[in-house]
Amino acid sequence: MASPASSEPAEAMTAPAQIPALPKLGRTWYRRGPLYWLCRARTTVFLLLVMAMVCFMAISLYEGFRSEMPRTVRTICDGVQVAASCAALVRGWVRQRRGHHEGLLNPPTPEQTLRAKRDHDGRAPGRAAAGRGLALLAAPVMPAFTAYTVGWLTAWLTVREYPSEVGARRWMQEKTPRS
Repeated sequence: MASPASSEPAEAMTAPAQIPALPKLGRTWYRRGPLYWLCRARTTVFLLLVMAMVCFMAISLYEGFRSEMPRTVRTICDGVQVAASCAALVRGWVRQRRGHHEGLLNPPTPEQTLRAKRDHDGRAPGRAAAGRGLALLAAPVMPAFTAYTVGWLTAWLTVREYPSEVGARRWMQEKTPRS
């Protein structure tokens, strides 16, 4: 059985003329059936693999950086790195949850969601190329940066519904003629 969205009204809606497609979810978000949860699971598995790979690379970079230090300094740096990483993980989680809450209060329309996705896709290749060079400079603090990203992504993956779904539901309610 599909789970209802928290933004879905209790009374049954009249059939909408067109269900908008959302990035990564298509039109599956409307019914929230098995295909919807399969899309969400696919995204989760992919991001878990990416997070594992990024964590491995961050720790490897940090290991290369710390291998040149004396033993005592290494121990101190490792302690500082663990504390900074724990704080960054929590900070990433909190930041994402606050952003998600703000997104639910003012959700984007389907058009705004698609525009934001296109803008993101246009910027991503340039940021990835610039990030490679910065990763070498950031090797001493790379585990903390990675922990922040892991916290942010984990919070993003564990929400019940995305602001884009809420916005699309509200948009459909506005566009659906009432009888």
